[in-house]
Amino acid sequence: MSQLPNFTQSLTQLIACPSISSTQPSWDQGNSKVIQLLGTWFEQLGFSIDIQKVPTAHKGGENKYNLLAKLGSGEGGLLLAGHSDTVPFDESRWQSDPLGVVNKDDKFYGLGTCDMKGFFAFILQACKGLNAKQLKKPLYILATADEETTMAGARFFSKSQAIKPDVAIIGEPTNLVPVMMHKGHMTHRISVQGKSGHSSKPSLGVNAIEIMYEVIGALINLQKQFNVNYKNEAFDVPAPTLNMGAIKGGDNANRICGHCELDLDFRSLPGMSDDEILHWLSESLKPLAEKYPGRISFKELHSSSPSFEQTKHSDNKACFVSIAEEISGHKCCAVNYATEAPFIQQLGCQTIVLGPGSINQAHQPNEFLAHSEIDKTEKLLIAMIQHYCLT
Repeated sequence: MSQLPNFTQSLTQLIACPSISSTQPSWDQGNSKVIQLLGTWFEQLGFSIDIQKVPTAHKGGENKYNLLAKLGSGEGGLLLAGHSDTVPFDESRWQSDPLGVVNKDDKFYGLGTCDMKGFFAFILQACKGLNAKQLKKPLYILATADEETTMAGARFFSKSQAIKPDVAIIGEPTNLVPVMMHKGHMTHRISVQGKSGHSSKPSLGVNAIEIMYEVIGALINLQKQFNVNYKNEAFDVPAPTLNMGAIKGGDNANRICGHCELDLDFRSLPGMSDDEILHWLSESLKPLAEKYPGRISFKELHSSSPSFEQTKHSDNKACFVSIAEEISGHKCCAVNYATEAPFIQQLGCQTIVLGPGSINQAHQPNEFLAHSEIDKTEKLLIAMIQHYCLT
């Protein structure tokens, strides 16, 4: 048996395995190297390993896998979960090789150090010395595929797996502050079909950009309605948000624009359904749809991610939120971004999001994980394993 790597060595090896997820086929990569590496390590620690191929909807997403590692037997226990993929990167904006870990200024720099391959390096260290015979309840490790695009790995796992742990931790970067609530996410594309023609004869065409200008006005009013009708003060942005993130249309200054598209990002509050948001969108565009019949349409770009909320139980001894607050030393909070938590919660377990690093570093050039996170994270994971698997 080869010697297991220390934290720095395991982090370096994980970062060196490219596993980018993207809806752009030119960027999209498989994650098999990361999964195989994790499988080898956890198998050496006595875990049983199950690797499953994940079906994905987007082109080029054939080489995607989930890994489930299990130590111990029985019912309940603890699930430590996270995603094995990263976002694409612009190498020109990095001060070092994104796929190589640089140890500098008390930080580890590299793509995925924070979001979130570093979490698996921490788990590996926390599990050294564990013996299956010591465990009164099982410990599970889950590494998923495609979180950064469609969350296909977590969706597939929630539907296909028969495990039911007592609790689950999603190790996204939260500065080790437990998250019990987050917003949902959905993206749509609004299309306007005009009629192209020569710019010198505007009356012979229908300018799609001009119609989209009116659509944008309706969407700005929709955001104002969200601000009035919905509010959850647990979030630092208490209302649902609508972001107009990308627009394209036309091909030349001297042609009437025949087609224009606008991509939208919605962030919904817990309790809001997709149908509710789509109703608001449809109603806001209804007057324009009647004014320009057959010219305005919208469609979902990819499957939505639901909002998440873990309720706080009255029995503190069984309440994961209370236990997470006690072990971490921080009160639970709410965040505006989406995670795999609502899918993992479908296993029937209490779920929180809790991990090392800052979300402000995620998806950024020169992503890093601070050295100060190491001892705190390992101690927290060991305490969670002790509480849910050893006592």
